[in-house]
Amino acid sequence: MKMKQAYMVLALALAAGSAAAATTDFSSGTQGWEGTQPLDGNGGSGIDNTLGNDAPAYRTIINNFGITFANTTNAEFVRDYTATSSVTFGIDVLTQQVNYFGQDVTRDLVLELRDYDNAGNGLPYTSVWYTVGTLDAANEGWKHFSVTIDDTSAIGLPSGWGGYGAEEADGTPYLPTDRTFASVLAGVDEIAFTTYKPGFMYGFTDFDVAVDNISVSPVPEPGTYAMMLAGLGLVGAVARRRKQA
Repeated sequence: MKMKQAYMVLALALAAGSAAAATTDFSSGTQGWEGTQPLDGNGGSGIDNTLGNDAPAYRTIINNFGITFANTTNAEFVRDYTATSSVTFGIDVLTQQVNYFGQDVTRDLVLELRDYDNAGNGLPYTSVWYTVGTLDAANEGWKHFSVTIDDTSAIGLPSGWGGYGAEEADGTPYLPTDRTFASVLAGVDEIAFTTYKPGFMYGFTDFDVAVDNISVSPVPEPGTYAMMLAGLGLVGAVARRRKQA
């Protein structure tokens, strides 16, 4: 009975630490993720089974102003992020080409969390965004990018984060005064990894970029760690008593 109780404590701790966690590795389809333009004879986006990062992966080959990998339908990614006090977003990226008129260039990759329900100022949505990494074909191989929001209830923008939903006269975006970081996180209608960095514009560029293992996971609370340690300790104590007996 004591061993059963110990495992129950441990199971509850593990469940609390993994609540609302999600990963798309494209082995079961796109799970709601869409790239820039569907795949056709002229390029576009689709699942690629040849790229070798725990294949398959999701790949975009296109000439365009920028590229985006976005999700508007998967409730594991499109949801109220204030339901957990902190959360980590992650993505694996393979950059094979970013070329602007014959010259290799780099592009920032931005995580943008978009709320369409409370838009104003003549713009389509309100968002908060963060530059998670740089697309650079010279940086060979798969790269992992991530960002952690330490406090989803924050009113102001945390360090490194930008806001969108209103613009200065010169086009510089900012978070509207009637919105907060937390209020955007509470109503995310679309999550996007994109090179369309708010406030910036680019010319037509040749992209060949693949993504994999897109993830979102809550950061376990200190109490969860304590519960897990207690469960492990209880399992160990019971096991030792049984051995001694």
